[in-house]
Amino acid sequence: MFTGIVEEMGKISAIRQGAKSAQLTIQAQTVLEGTRIGDSIAVNGVCLTVTSLSASAFTADVMAESLRRSALGDLSPGSPVNLERAMAANGRFGGHIVSGHIDGTGTIFSFRREDNAVWVTVATPANLLRYIVEKGSVAIDGVSLTVAAVTGRDFSVSLIPHTGAQTILLQKRVGDQVNLECDIIGKYVEKLLQPHKETNITMEFLAEHGF
Repeated sequence: MFTGIVEEMGKISAIRQGAKSAQLTIQAQTVLEGTRIGDSIAVNGVCLTVTSLSASAFTADVMAESLRRSALGDLSPGSPVNLERAMAANGRFGGHIVSGHIDGTGTIFSFRREDNAVWVTVATPANLLRYIVEKGSVAIDGVSLTVAAVTGRDFSVSLIPHTGAQTILLQKRVGDQVNLECDIIGKYVEKLLQPHKETNITMEFLAEHGF
């Protein structure tokens, strides 16, 4: 479980490619404090398990499903990444509930400055956009953000200077892919409502039964 509050920007130092998987070595400092092998660290919003540690880096395996669902496959040595350790039970919940299980990717469509903020618009597939609502929460590359606007093809967020400085989002370019995790509550509500969709309840059925 994560909150979407990025602790530091790390850097990819090495990538070992498998047939359909990969192993990442990531330079870091803050997220290494108190971390042990087997702990979880979100890398650009993707929950990964620490498989080895050194004084200045950690490694993590990325399975094929994670590569399919996320933009981790676009990384190369030298790429900056957002890092967050799993939330401590005694810590503040500064963002929103982030599982680290990416729903899919979007594409940076535009940047627009407005006084001290920067609006970032992300073109998003319809199957993900359905879960994104204005003033709701979304995680972009692991950053917890409030949705400022939604259209039929994209959504926008507005970054304050602190978020821009502490994450990799403003280092992105138009056309870059970003990892998206939609608010988990909407997905659970939809799943719970599925059985009702399959009962074929009609207005005639309701009238027949006194409704």
